[in-house]
Amino acid sequence: MTNRILIVEDELKLVEVLKDYLYLAGFETSSLCNGTDVASWVRDNSPNLVLLDLMLPGRDGIDICKEIRTFSNVPIIMMTARIDEVDRLLGLELGADDYICKPFSPREVVARVKAVLRRMGDGQAVQAAGLALDESRYRATLAEHVLDLTAVEFKLLQFLAAKPGRIYSRQQLMEKIYPDRRIVSSRTIDSHIKKLRKKIADANPELEFIHSVYGAGYKFEAA
Repeated sequence: MTNRILIVEDELKLVEVLKDYLYLAGFETSSLCNGTDVASWVRDNSPNLVLLDLMLPGRDGIDICKEIRTFSNVPIIMMTARIDEVDRLLGLELGADDYICKPFSPREVVARVKAVLRRMGDGQAVQAAGLALDESRYRATLAEHVLDLTAVEFKLLQFLAAKPGRIYSRQQLMEKIYPDRRIVSSRTIDSHIKKLRKKIADANPELEFIHSVYGAGYKFEAA
């Protein structure tokens, strides 16, 4: 499962350095150099984390951070050469998850990225074999095809996909999906699984993510 990092920075040499270090650390990267298109890109592509420069052509990082927070909880690390405390606090109050001041070591940026993703449970999205789950919007896509999932179906798929290969009983799944412990039949899980499989098959008939394990329950495998 590879996390994708969006780098928003207009210093192209710095972008290339950050891309190289993040690639070596096992991350995929995309980059934008103008602030105008950042929010729409985040909305459409659901990155796992955003490295966001404060001073950008077109639009500044504070406004971008504020807009992103209206529709997404994606982790944001703000980068800036402005080190005064007011900007630091303002950035964090607007919803940034961390703040790093230039000049900085690329290794420090990688360490901050890893730390924030650990705090966020490895990011906001689960990705496997073309399947992407964005918890901030309860949005599931398969090879760019949006799956029309209910909230319960999304939670069920997300829970299974978080630990591929692990087998969960119907009781364990019910306790996760219905934490209020409402009285429901164990066959309710079977019904949700059936609907999930159909929606996945409608998007790609050759893929089957959710597998039945006779006498035990269900597991997720992106074979």
